[in-house]
Amino acid sequence: MASLMVHPDRLFPADNSTRSIAKRLYAEVGCLPIISPHGHTDPAWFASDQAWNNATDLLLAPDHYLYRMLYSHGIRLDSLCVPTRDGVPATDPRDAWRIFAQHQHLFHGTPSRLWLDHVFSEVFGMDVALEAATADRYYDTIGEALATPAFRPRALFERFGIELLATTEGADDDLAHHAAIRRSGWQGRVVTTYRPDSVIDPEHESFEEALKRLGELTGEDIYSWAGYLAAHRKRRADFRAAGATATDHGFATAQTANLSSRESEALFGRIVQGTWDSADAEMFRAQMLTEMAKMSIEDGMVMQIHPGSRRNHNATLFASHGRDKGADIPTRTDYVHALKPMLDVVGNERDLTIVLFTLDESTYARELAPLAGHYPCLKLGPAWWFHDSPEGMRRFREMTTETAGFHNTVGFNDDTRAFLSIPARHDVARRVDCGFLAHLVAEHRLGEDCALELAHDLAYRLVRRTYRIDADEYAALGVA
Repeated sequence: MASLMVHPDRLFPADNSTRSIAKRLYAEVGCLPIISPHGHTDPAWFASDQAWNNATDLLLAPDHYLYRMLYSHGIRLDSLCVPTRDGVPATDPRDAWRIFAQHQHLFHGTPSRLWLDHVFSEVFGMDVALEAATADRYYDTIGEALATPAFRPRALFERFGIELLATTEGADDDLAHHAAIRRSGWQGRVVTTYRPDSVIDPEHESFEEALKRLGELTGEDIYSWAGYLAAHRKRRADFRAAGATATDHGFATAQTANLSSRESEALFGRIVQGTWDSADAEMFRAQMLTEMAKMSIEDGMVMQIHPGSRRNHNATLFASHGRDKGADIPTRTDYVHALKPMLDVVGNERDLTIVLFTLDESTYARELAPLAGHYPCLKLGPAWWFHDSPEGMRRFREMTTETAGFHNTVGFNDDTRAFLSIPARHDVARRVDCGFLAHLVAEHRLGEDCALELAHDLAYRLVRRTYRIDADEYAALGVA
């Protein structure tokens, strides 16, 4: 059996002198509290605090980073306990874990392997590598741990040093799990994020049902333009009451619009009457991004835009398993022309924060860094999704820093469904950023004292400032 060793110098520069600088920086920030301002973990975990059933239920079935790789090698999702539209397939979770263990070689060199090794070593204390011969040992060890109080969701939340964790819910969600968390008296800070895509995108498969639900939750006439906008304002207020500081919008493009009230009302009429075409759908999404930005000025919510993914590219898999099953594919994305209509309206607002993400790395230096380096309302989200990796993070810093600087970025954002990967992902980001800063120090472009200040900013301060998280309770940390 191969040993499992998570090297203490992983991801630091290979050059000895530069690595020494990176290690000194990391020693000061590696254990800072975690703020996870946007993700997709299940709030029900923290509302009920019930134990997970087994390793497959916890680590494999919810993590599309893992099963999309296995699927690419012909392994059916049903055999991995990934839920279908009809529910969880009748697959033995131990058998699913064995399949996963047998194919660990597929993850060599991937960020998933970094995250998994961190989880196996640091969380479960494993000292041998996961492979076919150790599959049952892993499954049993993890299962025994999950049966103890120390491995329930709230206990792990506290063990991981998480100060704030944001989940993501739709505009038609009743937020019952967040209400249950607040009623429980538990002090862990789990908040929500307003994701209204299903009631904004006419091409979303749940649009009509979600729109009806929006009306039921708000009591507004959601089939009139004025009532529809009022419903969004009410729901945003509900989300704010549940701790939300941000909204999130994940359409295929970053297109925005600046229609007149009359044009908007006429467009909305076609949408609710069902007489729209694809051009109308795109224009409605575009106009609603501008409307959401204007509402963010009103209520102070940070606006996140996650464009550039062709969702559910695999039609067969979408039909059998639904959305978010690893078949979303990045596309080319325009920001300069697409965002201009919205920026003509809100671009110079100093009290508005719009965080831009991309899956199109070619836009970093050409479009995103210059935009964020000019407009007061714009900030750059970190390397996201397919680029949430050591090399992706380095490319992000290399292509944006010279134009946008560090303080037009927002720290790290793990954006994950896999709860146990959160500390691992933040650790990777902190190591990579310390390595990047160490290069600047080694080249005499930055003093080490300045680099240390920036390391604190990138690991902790920027995300807290960007997402407008209350700072009072953090004063004792000396990093306010």
